[in-house]
Amino acid sequence: MATVVVGLSGGVDSSVAAHVLKEQGHHVIGLFMRNWNDESVIIDNECPWIEDSNDALQVAEILGIPFQVLDFSKEYKERIVDYMFKEYSNGRTPNPDVLCNREVKFDLFLKKALELGADYVATGHYCRKETQTENGKEIHRLLAGKDGTKDQSYFLCQINQKQLSKALFPIGELKKTEVRAIAKKIGLNTAEKKDSQGLCFIGKVKLPVFLQQQLKPRSGKVIEIDRNHNTFNSQNQKNSHQEYALAPQMGKVVGEHQGAHYYTIGQRKGLNIGGTPLPLFVIGTDTTENIIYVGQGEDHPGLFRNGLTVKNDDIHWLRTDLELEAGEDNDYLCRIRYRQSLTEAKLIQKNNELLISFPNAQRGITSGQFVAWYKNDELIGSGVIN
Repeated sequence: MATVVVGLSGGVDSSVAAHVLKEQGHHVIGLFMRNWNDESVIIDNECPWIEDSNDALQVAEILGIPFQVLDFSKEYKERIVDYMFKEYSNGRTPNPDVLCNREVKFDLFLKKALELGADYVATGHYCRKETQTENGKEIHRLLAGKDGTKDQSYFLCQINQKQLSKALFPIGELKKTEVRAIAKKIGLNTAEKKDSQGLCFIGKVKLPVFLQQQLKPRSGKVIEIDRNHNTFNSQNQKNSHQEYALAPQMGKVVGEHQGAHYYTIGQRKGLNIGGTPLPLFVIGTDTTENIIYVGQGEDHPGLFRNGLTVKNDDIHWLRTDLELEAGEDNDYLCRIRYRQSLTEAKLIQKNNELLISFPNAQRGITSGQFVAWYKNDELIGSGVIN
């Protein structure tokens, strides 16, 4: 059987993944990745790396597999954290979990595993892989996990065929309840451990405190835009690939903030502005002028778009054999954030960008996030929203 290096995170999913592989007869090695060492920004000590490392070690001892700790904190800062600071400073909202899989788990970690003689790496992601041969060439397909409520294929939307060829997802056929039941049955210390939240490998953080490491507070105006403003008329709604051109003269000043780069489209918490009939939501940010635009109510038209664009340099096809040429289009199912239901969309490849149109307006399309497109339950490609 194969030699498989499992990324043991100290959680129940990767623990059971290692167990499943061992039951299948593989030679299993557990590796824990240390990628963060600044606990000053972590809320309530959630996901401190020392505790997680100890839990992973205990799992390895229970399963009887070798265990090592790898320190990628320098590379993590360079590839993930610095990228996050840059994106936030430009008024965009990055997704570190997607980047973490592309840059750390399926690049740095994968290379280290291969150096150790591994045939494959495995993770506790809720997704599946199938391999088929067409015209003598292997094609690896990334499929959604069987547990629809836990499907994590979106987080892997930036990996490529070579990386996927070396990946195994042992719990992709299982439901979360089954995973916990297995962990409990074999006496794993992680059986009842709650799932980690927040940034990949960092945990749940106070985002403003985290960003203030490099992005300093700067007071600015919060401007409310009325939902009936002509900016949101039907003609602009049809102009599906354009951002609303918000400007200060469109609304009224209702408060102050400490930095437009701390906010994202659709955000409600952290505004600290009361006295309005309906809750306020962020509908736009301007980091150049340091202005936040807000609107009342979850159904404010400023929160919705009929489409988005992806620059050519930011398009990624996992299924390179299905890549669109300039002038071509195709229908797909898309999601613009984790846990969002797949929604119908048309992809149109232009010379310089990919246009994605939705028959139904989507809430909270945010630049810097990833849009992923699927055929049924297979992830085909993804891109950074412009």
